[in-house]
Amino acid sequence: MILSIVAIVVGLILLVWSADRFVDGAVGVAQFFGMSTFLIGMLIVGFGTSAPEMVVSVLSAVNNTPQLALGNAYGSNIANIALILGVTALIIPVVVKKEAMKRDIPILMAMTVLTVVLLMDGNVSFVDGVILLFAFAGITSFNIFTELHAKRKRKNDESVEAPTEKVSIVKSSLLLLVGLVLLIASSRMLVWGAINVAQALGVSDLLIGLTIVAVGTSLPELASSIAAARKGENDLAVGNVIGSNIFNTLVVVGIAAVITPIKAMDAEVLSRDLPIMSALTLLLFLICFPFFKSKRTKASRKKNEQFGFGRIGGALFLSLYVAYLVLLGVTTV
Repeated sequence: MILSIVAIVVGLILLVWSADRFVDGAVGVAQFFGMSTFLIGMLIVGFGTSAPEMVVSVLSAVNNTPQLALGNAYGSNIANIALILGVTALIIPVVVKKEAMKRDIPILMAMTVLTVVLLMDGNVSFVDGVILLFAFAGITSFNIFTELHAKRKRKNDESVEAPTEKVSIVKSSLLLLVGLVLLIASSRMLVWGAINVAQALGVSDLLIGLTIVAVGTSLPELASSIAAARKGENDLAVGNVIGSNIFNTLVVVGIAAVITPIKAMDAEVLSRDLPIMSALTLLLFLICFPFFKSKRTKASRKKNEQFGFGRIGGALFLSLYVAYLVLLGVTTV
């Protein structure tokens, strides 16, 4: 019991510290290469923090239990939007730039629709897995190409001033790597301690699974998003969620299907998890529009318009996540 409490305390401290280092490293890498923090949030933070889901996907497929990969991927996506963005919005308004509204969120919606179409027959075949992986490769290549084009455009723009502070790529990369490793390790330590304490107090396995384990798998994304929000790196927080959801939807499920095709999915995935994930993705797109614009000139707003939501939207998403946990409890009893 004492060891478990120590694990919780140490894990929480390491989680907060590593999240700060991880965000600092990501911002440094973005500045060094002249890329937006949103893209770094998608490619590095989002994909990096989804590493635990990918490990679970591979292991579950190898052990001939690919259903676990589906539940893990879609459950994490639901938590990413409803829990992580909900908590982030309570700390600082979630801001989404015009480019993300026009490109990245619609891409996430399109990939969600693709997933629904592929899974409508109740199977996730080898071909389905290959399609998902190719879609991921295409999206990643498109985002990198678009960002490089924007970088060249900014470089040719004489009105853009060169950054005054020199960024060390070695230091930033080390912060990024060490932060990611400790982020994942500390979240596992925290979850392990919390489960042991809960079991010692007589909490049911079902409640532990719906709360500690469910939230625990999203702790890296949650910690990095909160750290990014506190540092004012809104793009990083939003890019983290979008990138993580794209990675989970395409790579986590795709790898599982390629290794071990799913011939008969659980009915709950089609009737509960997939519709809820799709509805939350659509809600994320719709709720971003009413964001209160900051006081800037009309020309500035037109050039770099922002959307998003604040505490009310965050409370809505958190309420929906609590409702989802209740629904899980009712349907799994």
